[in-house]
Amino acid sequence: MAQDNKQDWRNPLSLPQTTSTALRGKQSVRATFKLTEGCIEAISIVATHLGIKQKSLFDHLVEDSHSLMSIASEIRNSKLRTRQRIQKTYVLSRNSLILLDSVSKDYNAPRDALVEFSVQRLLPIIAKEREKHAQRKKLFVEITEHFEKGKQLLNKSFMALGEEDPLCDKLEAAMAFYANAYKNIDYFIERSKIIENFDPDLVVKIFK
Repeated sequence: MAQDNKQDWRNPLSLPQTTSTALRGKQSVRATFKLTEGCIEAISIVATHLGIKQKSLFDHLVEDSHSLMSIASEIRNSKLRTRQRIQKTYVLSRNSLILLDSVSKDYNAPRDALVEFSVQRLLPIIAKEREKHAQRKKLFVEITEHFEKGKQLLNKSFMALGEEDPLCDKLEAAMAFYANAYKNIDYFIERSKIIENFDPDLVVKIFK
């Protein structure tokens, strides 16, 4: 009996099967939207600060069909502000694009507006990340001071023991790792400065 169970487990037909349609739904496709500058910034900020791809972020927002339909019912027959909108192309899954187009058509809700309102769900996350960014900048000042002291200590060790000394060798290796980490932190904080001047009102005011 145990041998039969083992054979069943090895048999692909005994496992849940996928379909070519399901696989195609996961394919990446490009879609172009006309969005406000604030909306585009919000997408970029969350992707940067959380370290996720914009495609994953888009799919997470759009594939929540319940929220998407709730938004569509609220903005049915609405007309968007046409001024100061930027044409932007994003990568998302085929399923996400199909759902977005379907809800837009069924509720007569502008597709761009569905995207904008979906992105508004990110505003609480951005508010928290803004606070963290401020704390990171403060900590980075201390990190910089600590890093500089480390370099001074390494130079002091070289002068006292010589560069070939085992202690100096190990300390130099540690400082090399530190330098790389410091560079990456500096780059992340510099790249994240977009959040400092972000205005959430630019995301909200989208209708005529």
